[in-house]
Amino acid sequence: MRFIKGRSGGGLGLLFALMTGPALADVRDIRALFEPDASKPQKNEFVNQTPSEGFCSQVPGICKPAGLFSLLARIPFTANAPILANHADPRKGGMAQVPSEWRDVTVTLASGDSTVVETKVVQVRIAGIGHEASIPVSIGELTGGGWWDQLWAGGSWVYAPSPCEGVGVATAGHHGYNSFWKVPVGAGVCSKKALFDIPFFSYQYIVFGYEMRTPDPLNMQSGEYTGTISYTVGPGMDFDMGDVMIPSNGDSQLTLNFLLEVRHTLKVDIPPGGNRVELVPQGGWQAWLTQGRKPTRLFRDQTFNISASGRFKMNLQCQYYSGNTCALWEPTAGHPVPLNVSVTLPNGLTDGAGKPVSRQPLLSDGTGTELFQPGLYVDRKPGTLHFEIARDEVAEMLHPGRARSYSGNVTVIWDSEVG
Repeated sequence: MRFIKGRSGGGLGLLFALMTGPALADVRDIRALFEPDASKPQKNEFVNQTPSEGFCSQVPGICKPAGLFSLLARIPFTANAPILANHADPRKGGMAQVPSEWRDVTVTLASGDSTVVETKVVQVRIAGIGHEASIPVSIGELTGGGWWDQLWAGGSWVYAPSPCEGVGVATAGHHGYNSFWKVPVGAGVCSKKALFDIPFFSYQYIVFGYEMRTPDPLNMQSGEYTGTISYTVGPGMDFDMGDVMIPSNGDSQLTLNFLLEVRHTLKVDIPPGGNRVELVPQGGWQAWLTQGRKPTRLFRDQTFNISASGRFKMNLQCQYYSGNTCALWEPTAGHPVPLNVSVTLPNGLTDGAGKPVSRQPLLSDGTGTELFQPGLYVDRKPGTLHFEIARDEVAEMLHPGRARSYSGNVTVIWDSEVG
């Protein structure tokens, strides 16, 4: 008993000294990535890039269907007193209560000068808890020839106490037992009652299972979003192993750092020769040349293929301007004519109000085209640029016996930097 008291007293004294100063933390990083997959355009989700440790690395077939991941918290726990047989208080035995409710984590995309560009919310909850339990004497000696099933009411720790749920898998030796319990949302205390006195008990570390809900990456800008959540560890705290099991290395906090990386695709392909646009009347110039019948309008529809997984905007740059749009110029007569440019986008891309985009005017200041957004990953789908000179302007361009040639450069911009 002197040995137990010495370990107990040392543990309590160390805990008290650390609690009076800054909390020490075990810090774990969780990374997730979104990049579009042309083979799965409907799958617009982040993929967790953080390798699981402990339970979910050993038995992935149980974790993967449930969207569960696990990491080690390198926080050992040491009993500050013996665990007594048939204890009435669940806090005096093998117990766990973890933050199983969903919590919000704000993740932030920042510019190079640390200015916040955009914030989103990740949700996380602790969905499982595992212990690498250890005793200094063999389980047979402790139970008088029994096994771990005889040490605890309801059987060994593979049989999880309600409201926790067992997974049917555990490993055991003469001095240690490795188990894992799934924890439903909002679960409270899960506890096991000892049937024999346990003079000394410890956890070499704990394994925590977690679930994530990530934001819609199609509504996020490209870049790295970072955020942090911290949990307290110890009796009455977020990770609560009861009043007997105390963090023994001074850690009283578990911090999770989240890094969500978004790698969007925005690519536009114009067919060969499509960068040279010739405006012609409906049916060509034959009616004007042979019959002198003026065309009502000059136009050209130019197709393009677009791949987009993120938001973008569009606008124009012009060699010649006419108000908020471009113009074509005839140098001999010194005559400009306004050129109307509009865009039609493929299904799956909508405007800021969620409406389909059909012949949306493109203006040099970007008005009306400040935001286009995908509802799913659009991969090489056809859209159309519409170029047109209105009827009234065409009448001013065409004069019998006068050769005129109108031209001008128009740059259509697809811009992924959406403010």
